[in-house]
Amino acid sequence: MSEKTYSGKMRVSFDLDEVLFVSPETHKTEPKLPFPLDRIFKERLRLGTPELINSLQNMGYEVWVYTSSFRSIRYIKLLFLFYGVRFDDIVNGTRHLREVQRDRKEILPQKLPNRYRISLHIDDESIVCSMGRQYGYNTYQLNAQDDNWKEKIIERAEEIRSNRL
Repeated sequence: MSEKTYSGKMRVSFDLDEVLFVSPETHKTEPKLPFPLDRIFKERLRLGTPELINSLQNMGYEVWVYTSSFRSIRYIKLLFLFYGVRFDDIVNGTRHLREVQRDRKEILPQKLPNRYRISLHIDDESIVCSMGRQYGYNTYQLNAQDDNWKEKIIERAEEIRSNRL
């Protein structure tokens, strides 16, 4: 990570699978993209995702994707653009391996948000969330359907931001 990319704004990152990408069988979702886009972008967004990301950015947060998925950054950017969302940055599995793991002998966790100065990471995996204490990053665990998920994440982000001041 280059220092020039750090803006000083508080950063919030989201995992993709089971956090922003969910199954319509278990979660409320945004409408499918129209044909033929729905054939290319099969993932379904958790209901309220565009609204939450845009709200966080309007509140002065940088919003990132931090995923261990190896989907291309271009694919992720394009999919979300069709929903009116532009992320401030994206870390996928490839970038994480290149910039965080590099040539280290010891295997690092699949995500280390603090390496990118991310103040809050939202994930569904309890192991990623529990490692936050050990590695020094804040998390919010989200997995089940929750109609108040957007408000809870904003509340957690605001709590962290107020503690930084």
